Amino acid sequence: MSATADWADLRAPSLAEIEALADAAFAALPEEFRRLCHGIRIHVDDFPDEETLTEMECESEFDLLGLFRGVGLAQSGEVATGQMPNAVWLYRRPLLDYWAEHDESLGHLVTHVLVHEIGHHFGLSDDDMAGIEAAADEIGGDPGEA
Repeated sequence: MSATADWADLRAPSLAEIEALADAAFAALPEEFRRLCHGIRIHVDDFPDEETLTEMECESEFDLLGLFRGVGLAQSGEVATGQMPNAVWLYRRPLLDYWAEHDESLGHLVTHVLVHEIGHHFGLSDDDMAGIEAAADEIGGDPGEA
């Protein structure tokens, strides 16, 4: 089979397929890291909403691959009544655009964005997050490879 035939019938991953990649990536993270994330919700949308784009000072709807909203351990304190649960948003179209322009698997990219969105808000350094990603690769491999 030619390389062209391998790609001829493929379509861009759907929101549900990106969410499945994110779920697999989260499940492959080290247990200690996942415990820090108790109750976190992962959402996948095509693009950030207008309010988020404005708040994050984005020039384009493709500027933001993901976003953490909530109160992480770095800002720890009591959960306020009515406070929304901690959540990560992954943005499908910007992720796909970035993936198309770079030499890495989609599963690796989703894992990277997920770890970084959670990690920065838990006060982790870039080195800490790189270690978590490396450990996830050892535990579960690349969630984009099947």
